[in-house]
Amino acid sequence: MASEDPLLILQNAIKSNFSITYATNDGDSVATLQEATHVQFSPTIRLPKTTPTRFRKASSTATDPKASPNDFLNLDALLVAWLGRDASGTEYMKLVRELGGATFVSITERKGVVEWLEGKTSEHDRIVPLAGGTTTPGGTPPTLPSGLPSIPTLGVTSSPSKRRYVADISDLESVKKIKRDEVELRDRTTVLRGTKPNNFQSIRNSVGERLKKVKEMSKSGAVPPPVAPRPDPKLLAKKNRNNFPIIMISSSPTALITMYNVKRFLQDSIFETSADARTRAAAEGNSRAEDVIPIYRRKTQVDATGKETESFQRYVIVDGVDALKKFGEDPWDRVICVMTTGQAWQFRPYKWSEPRQLFHHVKGIYVSWSNDPANTKIKDWNVSEIKIDPHRRHVDKSVVAHFWKMLDSWTMTNKPWLMT
Repeated sequence: MASEDPLLILQNAIKSNFSITYATNDGDSVATLQEATHVQFSPTIRLPKTTPTRFRKASSTATDPKASPNDFLNLDALLVAWLGRDASGTEYMKLVRELGGATFVSITERKGVVEWLEGKTSEHDRIVPLAGGTTTPGGTPPTLPSGLPSIPTLGVTSSPSKRRYVADISDLESVKKIKRDEVELRDRTTVLRGTKPNNFQSIRNSVGERLKKVKEMSKSGAVPPPVAPRPDPKLLAKKNRNNFPIIMISSSPTALITMYNVKRFLQDSIFETSADARTRAAAEGNSRAEDVIPIYRRKTQVDATGKETESFQRYVIVDGVDALKKFGEDPWDRVICVMTTGQAWQFRPYKWSEPRQLFHHVKGIYVSWSNDPANTKIKDWNVSEIKIDPHRRHVDKSVVAHFWKMLDSWTMTNKPWLMT
């Protein structure tokens, strides 16, 4: 009967806020569930705490707690879940260990069990129905033994049988209209799909004719001449000229990079102040700096076999338009980089005197000390900064490597014919 079901007795006691106590087998009251052998719901209702309930274990498919009691949770396991409903996961597991429960409600299932015990939910998928076909019997409330307050039994509403959905004609017409007027969104994948099928027949015909000629010549014993790749007209026109790229530096006497120290900095990756470099040059008999300085940048390439190949690429350094005129009528096509100190007067004799326009055609580099404050004048000039440490010379190599990396990237994008 429903009134004798331990699961419903526990639920009714919790819903009615009845004080649940603990007792021994002799009927003596004890303080904790760990000391008790029975759970006292009323003077006349006392159940062993190991009584199997209709709450099935997760790994079981049994349907009768009397026939397979080991496949169902005991009364004390559900009571522990209720007592530890507000405890954290760690505290709850500690409570389970203290009470010595061999089986218990897992932390993830605790909330659902507590809600069912409180009456917030009427069904639970792990609770086996009573002999009436429901987890909680409907109809009249069960007759409870005296001492346990009676509460209304949760009614069970039978779900109506599903019927086939029949679409309304007007709804179908509305959907057709929406589909007809909808705009298909495109992403980066669908936008690449053309509306016309790709036809490579012309390429196949051209290659087919060449292959046919090669086969005919191989049969006759003749060796076909190698087919030279067709050169790019733009690159061919550039090759006829001196292709050494040009780097312009500032002629300001306060610049960190001058014609005295630029070669050692960019070629040898060692920075020395302009004053020290000038003193060293004077001691070597060079009182004046050259207006055109060639430098040779060392490049090392590693092929697929691991073999290293070393090559040198030549650059030309100038510090003014007078020296630049030595390279033809329009040498600006070969200028790839302009180093600046942030002074706009440097650009007045240039082909593009406005900084924003200049650094649209060449790579702009702003050189400063690493401890200098930010220069607000260059924030709109489209220039990259390289910072030189005043004292640590061992970082010069990484600074120069960063400079060449930026310059190579810009040159390959804007003036690739100067990379060969």
